Amino acid sequence: MEDIVVFGSGGHAKVVIDIIEKQKLYNLIGLIDPYKEINDRYFDYRIIGNSKDYSILNKVYGGIVAIGDNWIRFEMSQTIDKIAPNFQFITCIHPNATIGRLVRIGEGTVIMAGAVVNSDTTIGKGCIINTLSSIDHDCNVGDFTSIAPNSSTGGRVIIQNYTAIGIGTNIIHNIHIGEHTVVGAGSTVIDNLPSYVLAFGTPCKVIKERWKGDKYL
Repeated sequence: MEDIVVFGSGGHAKVVIDIIEKQKLYNLIGLIDPYKEINDRYFDYRIIGNSKDYSILNKVYGGIVAIGDNWIRFEMSQTIDKIAPNFQFITCIHPNATIGRLVRIGEGTVIMAGAVVNSDTTIGKGCIINTLSSIDHDCNVGDFTSIAPNSSTGGRVIIQNYTAIGIGTNIIHNIHIGEHTVVGAGSTVIDNLPSYVLAFGTPCKVIKERWKGDKYL
């Protein structure tokens, strides 16, 4: 097995670690968190790297960034690319997820328990497809996008980069959602949504503009 690391030591990291353990494809040797001290422990794993020492990156096969915020996850991935160009971002797919025929999944993406990704759908790099979410046929989910638990899309939906779909959201078929947009929990999306907005409701409406990197969790 190749040695890997996980970036992050929060709640999302616990779920990613659980998937790695269940996949049994890699040997997780420890965690990296910029704000923790070396040799601290989290979820039975040792902190082996922080903002003062990323040397481990050039000694392992690769790993995954387990940070829930889309923009922070992207920025950390960029940092890793600069420090360790040969670092391989792994894909984590829970054994109880369902992946359809001709599905394409980008590096660094995690697909959680009970999620369904149906035929001929593309999932970008660094995405989170969360517990019991459903992405139907012929969809395109952009890089560093997150789909929260119990959310679902119809077919031929396009969700652009860095967008976050909140818990329990339903998106009908043929919808286009722009980049850096946040759709609030429990929304029903029946019309296209532009980039850089916060939107929620049933039916989902734009509430206000937002900016790249704005927090949403």
